[in-house]
Amino acid sequence: MSGVKRASSAKVRLRSLLNQADNRICADCGAPDPKWASANIGVFLCLKCCGVHRSLGVHISKVLSVALDEWSDEEIDAMIEVGGNSTANSIYESYIPDGYTKPGPNASNDERRKFIQAKYELQEFVKPSLRITSGRSSSSLQSNISGKILDTILSSSNSEGMVEYIGLLKIKVVKGTNLAIRDMMTSDPYVLLTLGKQTVQTTVISSNLNPVWDEELMLSVPNNYRAVKLQVYDHDTFSADDIMGEAEIDIQPLITSAMSYGDPQMFGNMQIGKWLKSNDNALMEDSIVNIIDGRVRQEVSLQLQNVESGEIYLEVEWLPLDQ
Repeated sequence: MSGVKRASSAKVRLRSLLNQADNRICADCGAPDPKWASANIGVFLCLKCCGVHRSLGVHISKVLSVALDEWSDEEIDAMIEVGGNSTANSIYESYIPDGYTKPGPNASNDERRKFIQAKYELQEFVKPSLRITSGRSSSSLQSNISGKILDTILSSSNSEGMVEYIGLLKIKVVKGTNLAIRDMMTSDPYVLLTLGKQTVQTTVISSNLNPVWDEELMLSVPNNYRAVKLQVYDHDTFSADDIMGEAEIDIQPLITSAMSYGDPQMFGNMQIGKWLKSNDNALMEDSIVNIIDGRVRQEVSLQLQNVESGEIYLEVEWLPLDQ
């Protein structure tokens, strides 16, 4: 392959990774449309957080522009192996102790610096057994992470304040219908999913009240999990995004059913549980938990709450520790 073709292929791979839903916001502050990355840590960053990363030194974080810098195949392979912001943050933010708050897009530089230094340089939010303490760099931690992502983010710990993860949720945001108008005649909707301190986001679909996303988002499930919060927003370029409704996803029927059956690959296709529609939830109809092709899955249709109209359709899958 010629040098030109090889460079083009590398940029395609990097762009494909950036286009994943969890990588469309900054790993450290949640600002939209990050255009920078830490090649050795494996996260995408906004311009403001990128400046703090540069101040840490390349032995902690090697910052590159997604569009302007040349990337080696090894650097792109490492980014892909980590898998993106959600997976990296499941480790680098496995627990955030009192005294720290994750900065938002409008945070001051001092707030960003305090959080980012604690997160990557001091590794104060990382599981203690993975912390590097003898002069080894954050890239050493990254290489330790990338080969065993699930083992690391889902492993238990006896450390005080440590989050214990029991599995993963793969949530496919399928589509929305009859969504609320927030612009002149339409909206630019996207979906946020929040579980604990984790938030993941779909892409923005412009000028569409019946958007089809078909995007898969991943969330780590802590031992003391609660419902997943779903919010739909209208994206605005020059003002705050407008809410277009919300709902909660009760994941207990899915997880309880899955754990009671053990290894789903030992069973044929069958119904194993149900989340019942009631006046206390946003379900449009009963949501059945099934084993399908050796996987525990559930289709969910939600009537958005606190809004004049709108429905969201999801497919939820439970991923146990050993899958």
